Amino acid sequence: MTNVRQSQQVNAYFQSEDSYASIGKESQSPGALSHIGLLDTFDPRMVDQQYAAVSTIGYSVAPHVLKGPTNVMVPLKIGMWGSGWKTLLGRCIGQTTISGALRPAHLRPDVQTVAIVAEEQLASTFQCSLASGVAFNKAELELDYTTNAPATINFDTTAYYVVDRESADSSRSTARNFATTNALFIQADYSSQTIPSEPTGDPILPIDVGVKYALDASTNGVSITGPTNSYVEVGERFIIGYTAAGGLDSNFGTAGVYDLTLDANNTIAKINTLIDNDTGWTFADDAAGTIVSGRPLDLLKGVYKSGTTIYQTDSVLADWPFVKTVKLTIDNQHIPLAGVGDGRGTASDILLQNNEVARGESVITLEITSTAKDETFYDKMVTGTSVPLVRLDFGTNGSIALTNGRIMTRTAGYTAGTEVTETVTIQFYGAGDYTNYSKYAISGDF
Repeated sequence: MTNVRQSQQVNAYFQSEDSYASIGKESQSPGALSHIGLLDTFDPRMVDQQYAAVSTIGYSVAPHVLKGPTNVMVPLKIGMWGSGWKTLLGRCIGQTTISGALRPAHLRPDVQTVAIVAEEQLASTFQCSLASGVAFNKAELELDYTTNAPATINFDTTAYYVVDRESADSSRSTARNFATTNALFIQADYSSQTIPSEPTGDPILPIDVGVKYALDASTNGVSITGPTNSYVEVGERFIIGYTAAGGLDSNFGTAGVYDLTLDANNTIAKINTLIDNDTGWTFADDAAGTIVSGRPLDLLKGVYKSGTTIYQTDSVLADWPFVKTVKLTIDNQHIPLAGVGDGRGTASDILLQNNEVARGESVITLEITSTAKDETFYDKMVTGTSVPLVRLDFGTNGSIALTNGRIMTRTAGYTAGTEVTETVTIQFYGAGDYTNYSKYAISGDF
């Protein structure tokens, strides 16, 4: 039988990078690898040399074809299995250290990358590739309730550069050593790193994910007042108190943080008492209405000046009716910065399309199709009023909150003999009145 390339012989693992392409630029040592999840679509070596023909008078065909900046892309679509997706999606949103752990609490201005090690088993050998500076330009998280197929995330990524071992190796471990020769542009030795075990349990299915929303205008709120020019950030899991200088206020909660999932903090009434006892801070029911004693997680996510009203959804979040499909898109609109990459060892320098990458303005969009029920979402679109809060609830795997949305489009056409399907597209902007409150358009707890 002819030996051909087979996708079932391919595996991929990743390591988070401390800074852009820090593995490729050798400012970080190779470390533990993580399982990437269910691989649906993957190509670790999509390289565009961006050749350009130079036409010249007197020639029938352009006599010169010149190489442009090398552009490396890594198409990656995964099923949400295990915990790898949490890191990858978290780095697309942006991970921030809160209470000693990395959390996707809000959008960040930096580009957070990973290095991906891919291996392919050939007839009797292993061939491996290493991509560094894999940056998440866009992520599309998709749920299909009509099939209950595993939840997926489709990443649009670029990379600093990718290298292969110069020759295949009969040893699976030494095939991951990209430092056996001094001529590779990227040199890193992963041969001593243990291949991670597959996750236990099943992938996340749409039936495991609740889609909840509130449409009513938020009229009830609270205010948190601190020292002069202080402010608070309210996320999906944490309320964080800051001083005027922008540092955590040690008098607020535990080292500046209240974790709303802890029993001691899981109602508004409990937080009221605790903050009133924090030196320099007070908590009050806003004059707009009487706040419900529970549901602190339903406060609108954002950044608020001291004393500003922080609204809560007036009603308990309801299940989205008759949902069929869900697509959450995080589009970071990265800006590639071409430049000459510094080759390692004796490798020549290369003009790279993604020598550096800057983060652009993110766009957070949620598209939901469902069986049409009534004119609720149409009326909301026409009036242009806010959708205060939508939550994707993954149960024990966490949640994602989307705050202050506007319905951009809504369609519900009629076709003879079939059900009426409604498609609603919402874009989110975050809430608050201080600094970059829009970073809380999306806030995750996973």
